[in-house]
Amino acid sequence: MDKDNKKNNNRRSSSFDRPKPEFDQKIIDIRRVTRVVAGGRRFSFSVALIAGDKKGAIGLGLGKAGDTALAINKALRNAKKNMVKVNLTKTMSIPHEISAKFSSSQIKLMPNKGRGLVAGSAVRDIIKLAGMKDITGKILSGSKNKLNNAKAVMLALSSISSKYVKIVPETIVVANKEIVKE
Repeated sequence: MDKDNKKNNNRRSSSFDRPKPEFDQKIIDIRRVTRVVAGGRRFSFSVALIAGDKKGAIGLGLGKAGDTALAINKALRNAKKNMVKVNLTKTMSIPHEISAKFSSSQIKLMPNKGRGLVAGSAVRDIIKLAGMKDITGKILSGSKNKLNNAKAVMLALSSISSKYVKIVPETIVVANKEIVKE
């Protein structure tokens, strides 16, 4: 009987439950960046993070701080600020083919019935956190830069969303019609 009491005393009480966060989050990229000053080098961390509710809302955020935990918190706040609500079909897919280009990254998102999520890298993470299904994503450029690929996906999704992202677009192709925004 004494052994059972010792086991229960070591555990935390189950009455304290941490509230579930409103958005799921995934870190795309963590980089250690350096600023050279007179006394030497100053290091800080740059974090790219996506946050989504798996119901069509998705946001991309960047945070930079001396500590990774602070940088992640800043990135999460930034992602919530830049959140877009994507207009999806009843089957949680996109209504038509969309493509976008950001910097050197070029991506294409296509609806596909019954094939599930077919995408890789940052494209897959964003689509999964947005809660979309039956989508094929393709990175057309040779760019391996996850942040630029993520920004290109967000740019494409912003073209079918109800609230636009603050990313300055280069070109958006919606239903085979090219729109150039400045």
